Amino acid sequence: MIETIDLHFLGHPQTIAAFLIRTSEGPVLVETGPHATLAALEKGLNQAGYALDDVRHVFLSHIHLDHGGAAWVFAEKGATIYLHPLGAPHFQHPEKLLASARLIYKDKMDQLWGQLKPIPEARLRIVEHNDRIKIGNLRLKALHTPGHAIHHIAWALDGALFTGDVAGVRIGKAGVVMPPCPPPDIQVEAWQASISLIRSKRFESLYLTHFGKVEDVKQHLTELEGRLLNWANWIKPFWEKGADPQTVTPLFQAYVAGQLAAGGISGEGLEQYESANPSWMSVAGLMRYWKKKASDNG
Repeated sequence: MIETIDLHFLGHPQTIAAFLIRTSEGPVLVETGPHATLAALEKGLNQAGYALDDVRHVFLSHIHLDHGGAAWVFAEKGATIYLHPLGAPHFQHPEKLLASARLIYKDKMDQLWGQLKPIPEARLRIVEHNDRIKIGNLRLKALHTPGHAIHHIAWALDGALFTGDVAGVRIGKAGVVMPPCPPPDIQVEAWQASISLIRSKRFESLYLTHFGKVEDVKQHLTELEGRLLNWANWIKPFWEKGADPQTVTPLFQAYVAGQLAAGGISGEGLEQYESANPSWMSVAGLMRYWKKKASDNG
């Protein structure tokens, strides 16, 4: 029922996925990936017997460009885009989202993400926590799962959960679990609460956008939470000392590379992880987290 489409982001396999669900009312997509990988998405749909125009319903975990950057293409063709209330304004008026991304990615913006065009309000459907969406014989339930982003939804389908980024990054069945921590919304306590929510539902499998199906759910979530706390606590002393993020970044990159190497990840595997979850972005995200936490505590 669930088919994984490999979008071959930056030429690497198993880095970004979109998920195809066949229903009695036609194909449904969970995630679109970036506009830059639209050709790979179209190829995957074609191989499954569909065209882009056949997709009338697209479910997004959140609005980051590696997850929903091609959603506007489907909206232009008449599809409904399902997403979090806090994400919808950014797709209606993407100027701020684009400007923020361009500050980070600079001249690589187009290569990585392609275009992003506004989506009319009529094509967006806002979904609240625990809402159930019925499309033919398909029933998806929305779980608001902040932590990685405030506008994050994980989509439940029977015993499976499409996790976006809330369940982390894991390349390959024996891969290491990594928490993507880009700015600006990382909130460790909220992320832990979302992990607890997922645990409480006792899903049989997780479908990670980065990348694919996970069946050892309990072990996976334990490793994810442990590494999230490990990374946050590793960054904290540097923030307390007022260290320059540019100084911290190579140190953290080496730290993460060591964790991956200890898990048997090397060569192409390292490139896949860095493409799916650039470790340098987590420095900015976690430093921002500690700054906000100190401000909130007065």
